[in-house]
Parts: sequence; structure tokens; C-alpha cells
Amino acid sequence: MRWLRYAHQGQIGLGRLVDETIHVHQGHLFEDPQPTGDTLRFSEVEILAPCKPSKVLALWNNFKTAAEKNGWTAPAEPLYFLKSPNSYSHHLQAVMRPKEDAGRVIYEAELGIVIGQRGRDIPIDEANRYIFGYTCVNDVTAVELLRSDASFEQWTRAKNFDGFTPFGPWIETDLDCKNAFVTAKINGRERQNYALSDMFFSPQELVAKLSRGMTLEPGDLISCGTSLGAMPWQNDAVVEVSIEGIGTLSNTMKASA
Repeated sequence: MRWLRYAHQGQIGLGRLVDETIHVHQGHLFEDPQPTGDTLRFSEVEILAPCKPSKVLALWNNFKTAAEKNGWTAPAEPLYFLKSPNSYSHHLQAVMRPKEDAGRVIYEAELGIVIGQRGRDIPIDEANRYIFGYTCVNDVTAVELLRSDASFEQWTRAKNFDGFTPFGPWIETDLDCKNAFVTAKINGRERQNYALSDMFFSPQELVAKLSRGMTLEPGDLISCGTSLGAMPWQNDAVVEVSIEGIGTLSNTMKASA
């Protein structure tokens, strides 16, 4: 089942996507929304980010193949950072390059886990109850800023420029993560292609481990990290993040005015 948020004739709405038809619902996405009986054509609306997370928890070094190639040690626990609401953007929204000299900006194609209910210290055998669904994420990074100061790694600065977290285009509630692949294309040319089965920590493990002492709220997003192939994102280039069973998130990098 695919859920999305949209803008149409000045109104923001919620719906379930079936083929090219949006079945309009009312209420809150995570509190049993009810159908209104109205429908819209997918082509009639602007697709928005499918939820409004209070936080994004984004993984680093969560793929075995990338760790092996880069000489990174297998993590004992998930290694993550936070991304702020100002960084969120949606399908087809332009990502604006920072005006300041931020250096190289790269894309990172990732799986996003959407939390469906409030929870803390979640047992791994109950983690599926807290996962509402999955979406595509592009974890954009001003990579040269990360270590521009030898005394302090600037993850917050490098990852949190306005628009640096496109996600969507919708939430898929049923995904076979063990058999799905993530791809990234730049202007139609494939640059990333990796299996979700290569993760050090499964979605269920991530939910359980990240909720230790930290409350996860409905709509929160866990971005599962990326593998090999992340590259610089040039102005006017289109990056498409695709995940089998979900769909394709597409964004274009634009120079700031």
C-alpha cells in the first residue's frame, strides 16, 4: 500500500495511491485515516514529502561491501547522525547548492524506514509493529565540509543545508528488504546499485537499537546509509533514487540565485 501527501488547488491532502489514482483520505496518516470517497489523478497534484519527521536518524557505515573496500571496521552498534527539518525536500523539488563555498556536494541513495507509532527501548521481536513503511531517501552531503576543521567533524553543517534530505515520493507499507536493491542514476546513467541484504543492521535491528533511550515518534525517518558509488552532484544534473518495490525519487541540483 502506497501513502502520499500532495498539494492540490492550494490544499494539502493525504491519500492512498492505486495505479495512477489517489484515493483521498482524511485524518492523520498514522492514526487510521479514513477514505472520503474522493479521488484525484496522480498527474493533477504536486507530490510532497510523504510525512513530516520530528527527526531523521541517518546511518554511516551500514553496508559490508563499502566497509570492506574502504577499510572500515564493522560497527558494533549503528553509527548515526541527525538531520533537521529544514533539510527536508520532496520529489521533483530542486535542491539548491549552498551559496557559500561548500565544495563538492554528493548524493547518497538510501532506504528510509518510516516509524508509525511512538516507542522507546523497542524489543527487536516487536520492531515490525513500529515500522509503518519504507521510502526512498537522497542523503545529500557537502562532503568537503565534513573534515574541513581538523579539531571537529562537521556532520551537522555538511548534512543540513536547506533541502539536503529529499525523500519520497511516497511510503510503501510492504517491502521485501531482503531481496530489494537500491539504485542511483545521474541523468539516466546508473552510478549506484546495491543490495539491502548487505546491511550490517537490518531495519528491525535499527529500530530496536536506535530506540534505546531515545523515543521514536510517528513519522520519524531512519535513513539506512549508502553503499559504493556516491558521487559529486553537478548543477542541473537529475539524480533518481530507485528502490525495487517502492518507486523512484527524482531531484535536480540547482545553483543558488
